[in-house]
Amino acid sequence: MSDIIRLTAAEIAEKIASGELTAVEVTEAHLARIEAVDEKVHAFLHVDREGALAQARAVDAKRERGEQLGPLAGVPLALKDIFTTEGVPTTVGSKILEGWIPPYDATVTKRLKAADVVILGKTNMDEFAMGSSTENSAYGPTGNPWDLTKIPGGSGGGSSAALAAFQAPLAIGTDTGGSIRQPAAVTGTVGVKPTYGGVSRYGMVAFSSSLDQGGPCARTVLDAALLHEVIAGHDPMDSTSVDAPVPAVVEAARNGSVAGMRVGVVKQFRGEGYQAGVIQRFDESVTLLKELGAEIVELDCPSFDLALSAYYLIAPSECSSNLARFDGLRYGARVGDDGTHSAEEVTSLTREAGFGPEVKRRIMLGTYALSSGYYDAYYGSAQKVRTLITRDFEKAFEQVDVIVSPTTPTTAFAIGERADDPMAMYLADLCTIPTNLAGNAAMSLPCGLAPEDNLPVGLQIIAPAMKDDRLYRVGAAVEAAFVEKWGHPLIEEAPSL
Repeated sequence: MSDIIRLTAAEIAEKIASGELTAVEVTEAHLARIEAVDEKVHAFLHVDREGALAQARAVDAKRERGEQLGPLAGVPLALKDIFTTEGVPTTVGSKILEGWIPPYDATVTKRLKAADVVILGKTNMDEFAMGSSTENSAYGPTGNPWDLTKIPGGSGGGSSAALAAFQAPLAIGTDTGGSIRQPAAVTGTVGVKPTYGGVSRYGMVAFSSSLDQGGPCARTVLDAALLHEVIAGHDPMDSTSVDAPVPAVVEAARNGSVAGMRVGVVKQFRGEGYQAGVIQRFDESVTLLKELGAEIVELDCPSFDLALSAYYLIAPSECSSNLARFDGLRYGARVGDDGTHSAEEVTSLTREAGFGPEVKRRIMLGTYALSSGYYDAYYGSAQKVRTLITRDFEKAFEQVDVIVSPTTPTTAFAIGERADDPMAMYLADLCTIPTNLAGNAAMSLPCGLAPEDNLPVGLQIIAPAMKDDRLYRVGAAVEAAFVEKWGHPLIEEAPSL
């Protein structure tokens, strides 16, 4: 089992296609790993054992019939519990959807099934994807496999922890302000936020519709690229879906190089609040990029300093609108429906019982920002700042091919450390939020361990919209250089559970 679970997704797919392994063997090995360690990690909210084995048997039957298998056929995956999955609970980490069984698949779920990817189950997350630590889940926090007393990032901490704990070689996350990249950074894994509209949002429970984006999570750049290619592409069911060819991400991941590329370093992505070890590893990564043949260009993007403030007006405003549908009348939890309360009272009681503190905080912030007399001063002003941030990116990409930065200002912090300080929690997304506001593509990959705490540090790569292949070209080159220097992927250093 230990040999199988440490294989990359690409290696697993190759061995299944050749007959060296069966999909059932691979699935059983990962289910056994989940059973052995998830009581400690709590990466999963629901494990679909029978469904996963049925999918695996179907892959093996295809191979026996001589049918051609796709590049990820039979490879297990952990799916963030924000994507609807027919016949499998989808809770979004909230009590208000506890036990809800969707009658349909999200487009991402459909595409995974069509590619014969084996879905192991649904992973833990901050309620409605609101958080940076997975502590806001109504079902309890997830631990970081590097140190179970630390957070695995958020909101997609369950997906990142499943990868780092070798419970799955692939995972799916969503990124509204950094919720794929920040968990990847603190768990030593790879996470990609595709260009906004590059992956369909149909069937993905909405938090902030102009920011939300699903994307791939993996332990290697190539594995992320293979998964990206499976889930990306135009979807007529999503009005924000980009009707354009998917960038050649797999080809870029197989041919990583930065020779002759111009790489930007933004001066706003360092300074007060950044951990010394994070800056040290980032500076080493910049030096490595130079050694690999890249030209480093200093950039000044002054509007990035306003990104956090703009985000925490735009995202809560959209959240207050999107979450209005959870009224206790149509689906999900219903409280107080005993014949003595009006429909309005049932809705109020349901929301009081069903939503957690962070969700309520953001609904109130958003409702206030959209209220009469305050709309222009708050939400309207934030949208103007968003335009300034987009323009700063446009100017930057006239000078460089990609931008690099630390993914997060610090390594993983202790569970409970920032629970009573929302502002300290929000600062975890300082480096990732500008990309969501502009709609660009971005990746986080491991760039070493911080010397002061021996925890993973992430390197963020940002590319222009619909130039996602540049992320993989640069990421693959950096990853290969790290492997050459240290002999093995950093994820293998994670302590065994």
